[in-house]
Amino acid sequence: MPIPILYLLIILIWGSSWIAITYQYGIVSEELSVAYRFFIASMALFAYAFFKGDKLQIKLSYYPMIFLMGSTMFCFNYLFTYYGMNYVVSGLAAVLFSLIVIFNALFERLFFAKKIERRILVAAIIGIIGIVFLFWPELKNLQKSNQSIIGGLWLFAAVIIASLGNMTAIINTNKDLSIVIINAHAMLCGSILSFMIGLAFKRPIIFEFTPSYIISLLYLSIAASAITFGCYLMLIKKIGSTRTAYITLLFPVVALVISTLIGEYQWTIYAIFGVLLILAGTYLALPKK
Repeated sequence: MPIPILYLLIILIWGSSWIAITYQYGIVSEELSVAYRFFIASMALFAYAFFKGDKLQIKLSYYPMIFLMGSTMFCFNYLFTYYGMNYVVSGLAAVLFSLIVIFNALFERLFFAKKIERRILVAAIIGIIGIVFLFWPELKNLQKSNQSIIGGLWLFAAVIIASLGNMTAIINTNKDLSIVIINAHAMLCGSILSFMIGLAFKRPIIFEFTPSYIISLLYLSIAASAITFGCYLMLIKKIGSTRTAYITLLFPVVALVISTLIGEYQWTIYAIFGVLLILAGTYLALPKK
């Protein structure tokens, strides 16, 4: 699949998933919601691979890195994000998550000795400034309270963990494994680990049988996990994790467009300027082939 199509598909699905996540807050704990999401996604991928005739098993020697990918990308990353979103506004979360571009570049340098491209760093800085402008009215009114600090720390940890998960994805996609099987096993590991954390915290084992929870869960599991993470790993393999991570800067734009269409958001001159900066940074970050 061409790079622009992969990029656009991920942006549209994950950009809208931020709205779907809001329907996951309720009587079901964060740990169980994450466990449900990635268990369903994992089973969908295993079913797809089975009917396609792919080999479902992987070598035992591959499993430590698969488990590490599952625990970072499909467990702690999402748990910490959910915890942090209980304390802070969405604008701060978007700004903090935009830092994953910087962390991916640094970790690629640290673990794989990959040269940090100056063009990527400039693009990241432009994009982060764009995110700040996009959410400036929200950030301007941010109070320096203990809750904001706690939420910010949770989200900052989530960004670092997500970036480390991207590094494990680089290693796993360079092995003789299909991306579907990599994600299926890693998501199953993340689901089981999240469920065990829920048990350790003595969360009630329940399920919310409401249309909003079930529909949002299925959307997050199939579209925003089983399908989109496959596209994400394809992009990492094709253009590297740093350029791929630039997608995170465009998620808030999609979410705000949807909010505008349903009458929940009004654009400001700051937001428009922020979007222009993000688009300029995206153009600079993408390969020029």
